[in-house]
Amino acid sequence: MDDLKQKYLGLIADAADEATIEDLRVQAVGKKGEISLQMRELGKMTPEERQTAGPALNALKDEINSALAAKKMALADAALDARLRGEWLDVTLPARDARQGSIHPISQVTEEVTAIFADMGFRVAEGPQIESDWYNFDALNIPGHHPARAEMDTFYTHRAEGDDRPPHVLRTHTSPVQIRSMEKTGAPTRIICPGRVYRADYDQTHTPMFHQVEGLAIDKDISMANLKWVLEEFVKSYFEVDHVDIRFRASHFPFTEPSAEVDIRCSWEGGTLKVGEGDDWLEILGSGMVHPKVLQAGGIDPAEWQGFAFGMGIDRIAMLKYGIPDLRAFFDSDLRWLRHYGFSALDVPTLHGGLSR
Repeated sequence: MDDLKQKYLGLIADAADEATIEDLRVQAVGKKGEISLQMRELGKMTPEERQTAGPALNALKDEINSALAAKKMALADAALDARLRGEWLDVTLPARDARQGSIHPISQVTEEVTAIFADMGFRVAEGPQIESDWYNFDALNIPGHHPARAEMDTFYTHRAEGDDRPPHVLRTHTSPVQIRSMEKTGAPTRIICPGRVYRADYDQTHTPMFHQVEGLAIDKDISMANLKWVLEEFVKSYFEVDHVDIRFRASHFPFTEPSAEVDIRCSWEGGTLKVGEGDDWLEILGSGMVHPKVLQAGGIDPAEWQGFAFGMGIDRIAMLKYGIPDLRAFFDSDLRWLRHYGFSALDVPTLHGGLSR
């Protein structure tokens, strides 16, 4: 045992790195190490021999383990000392600028959309988020039996007993702004209506509060061809591509006739959306020619004027462009999310023109 002790204590003292220390541990006290093998021989000894050899082997094992641990710590300390001598920090240098805040993706995309449509002559129109039943449904040719008017889909404001005022709702779309704008300015007109809307829904792609932008253009000679051009220009500008294929699919909306869902050609490579190429199609919005009854509700003569309208989810197109997987994350209070998806204020075009400072 004295020979083993001297052998391993000497090897441990001469070890130059942690890898060597680990090799010595395996050789000495590992499962098949020299000291471990000798401890297995205790079972073959007489009780008298075990009383002498057992404590001695345990003491040797403890001493070797202690030496290994001490040498490992010494090597680590030496490595740290060498690193500290080789690295230095000038504490007199000024600290790096800390990011104080960021622009939420919804705000960023709203500004992007507004800037794109502004270049095509659309102005921004706004309206109240609590709307009368008439502006939200009736004026938009949505009949009383329509599912959207059920309380399971729409948030109605509370009415006290005996209050016979018309029902009011949290607006389910920004379309009421179109009616209000037609009443106020008449025709011709060209507007977009961005803003918050509310519906009783909640999952990975739906939230009770979300954001929409709708567009309306009214003139004496306007058609689906004009609508197609506007949407093509928007998609190319927003997704920053030179070419895009758009597909119109016949659909039904009470406030447009004819109505169409709009798809764009795209591909999904490695989970990344690429617009303008590939064999897949992605639905991004609904559109159509404004229904004559909607024009009449806005005080415009459908025999003289006609127009197109479209609507899309700002949250949805933000998810598509910036790779955000879950709509609910937009409303998460965890600021770490914004550090990843937020935008610098210096990079954001504003509704007033130029860049924010």
